[in-house]
Amino acid sequence: MSSQQIKQLHLKAQKLINSQQSKAAHQACVQILALDPKHADAHFLLGMIAMNMQQMSKAIGLIEVAISGQPNNAEYYAFLARALSLVNRYQEAYTAVEHGLMLGSNKAMVNDTLGVVLSRLGEHKRAVPLFNQAISQQPNNPNLYYNLAASLKFSGEFTLAEAAYEKVISLKPDYFQAHSALAELQTATIESNNIQRIQKQLDCISGNVDGQLHLCHAMAKELECIGEYHQALNVLKRGNGAKKLALGYNVTHDQSLFLAIKNLFSANFAKEQTSGNSSKQPIFVLGMPRSGTTLVDRIISSHTEVVSAGELQNFAVELKKLSKTSSRQVLDIETISRAKELDFLDLGNRYLNSVGPVNGNATHFIDKMPLNFLYIGLIKKALPNAKIIILNRHAMDTCLSNFRTLFAVNFSYYNYAYDLLDSGRYFSLFRDLMDFWQSLYGDSLLEMSYENLVAEPEKHIRVLLEYCGLDWQQNCLDFHNNPAPVSTASSVQVRQPINSSSIGRWQRYGDELNELQEYLATQGLF
Repeated sequence: MSSQQIKQLHLKAQKLINSQQSKAAHQACVQILALDPKHADAHFLLGMIAMNMQQMSKAIGLIEVAISGQPNNAEYYAFLARALSLVNRYQEAYTAVEHGLMLGSNKAMVNDTLGVVLSRLGEHKRAVPLFNQAISQQPNNPNLYYNLAASLKFSGEFTLAEAAYEKVISLKPDYFQAHSALAELQTATIESNNIQRIQKQLDCISGNVDGQLHLCHAMAKELECIGEYHQALNVLKRGNGAKKLALGYNVTHDQSLFLAIKNLFSANFAKEQTSGNSSKQPIFVLGMPRSGTTLVDRIISSHTEVVSAGELQNFAVELKKLSKTSSRQVLDIETISRAKELDFLDLGNRYLNSVGPVNGNATHFIDKMPLNFLYIGLIKKALPNAKIIILNRHAMDTCLSNFRTLFAVNFSYYNYAYDLLDSGRYFSLFRDLMDFWQSLYGDSLLEMSYENLVAEPEKHIRVLLEYCGLDWQQNCLDFHNNPAPVSTASSVQVRQPINSSSIGRWQRYGDELNELQEYLATQGLF
């Protein structure tokens, strides 16, 4: 064995990975292992290549082999934690993070990765020192400041988050995500705003659909703050329209999906006796995005017997795993068609086991993924004693709020939100499905009006707590004092006392929303 040859191949593999030449890097690593089958870093680099190719199970296995060869390498544990978190293996991800933290590292990349994993696990306050440590090691890296800003924002440290986003923009003016994130934190005025700075970036952007999307949302937020609603809507139409065109979204896809869900439960499937997990731990808070789900989550999780697990994809992911369908979509018609064949006790067990590391020892935990409304029937089979709270909000406010919110850009289930009429069509599908679930499950579900909750908070909070089997606690009325992190689009709003500022927002746009209003009227929703 030639140690010099291995050293050269190792250096070559590292350079190839850094330049994203995965195939050549893979070949170099294979050559290393032919010379030294126990070379830990060759296995690790192969794991990194697999991770970049979204082959997470393979990546986890390769990194674990690397760790067996070098058990004191914090970098290995950091990226193992990252891969585990991406496949919702939270308990193992926690364990890997703790190993990485115990070993410590002087590499910015390692501390940043550990911080990112903690953020994914909802541990934003623990992530902040790691991002700060990474910044001390690489003080001119805008990505590190961006990650720091996000965790500060979710932790409620808004002033510090603003400063971090400003630092990102000073280091990299075309860091488009920072512009939109900053706009959501700030309240622009005619005297003090970032409109010219954002416009400068818009003037020189070309061919970057996602970059334009972020800038347009940032601009629209600033324009709304100074009362220019007509201009704001036009800017949103520009950014959202380009994204919709790039995606080629058509609402017929969602129409087929909703119909398949109803068809599954139409042939007495809902009434068939199945053995699910009898746990009373889960409380599902769901509904259209931007309908008040975060507010209700915040209210109930302020109770001493409840913890918020955040917006979990665990139920959807465990269903997908059990269905063993080959499609890349987590939920599609093929997966729905397999539901009749599932072992629902197994599904309930898998879901609870996957959520366990997040909810700790709490009597109840909240899963507030809004789109779980698609799974209500399957949740009732897998977890028959789970509480399910459905949020309703005025159709116009809901559709407008979806259109003006920048959701996760690559999360396909929100693709309808790039068009006002598509948002209306999707809302109509949602409302029809909720009526269907109510016809099947009646009072075992609780529907809550956002507007009623805002108008009479204590009255409706008592209803929520009684439904969940919880006694009254003043903390639930004073939810805005809850210090726990919030990592949703409502992270700023829910740290304020309950108020009606967003009710009737659609009326500020005048005739601009006539087409949406007319469509909703034809559906009996306005």
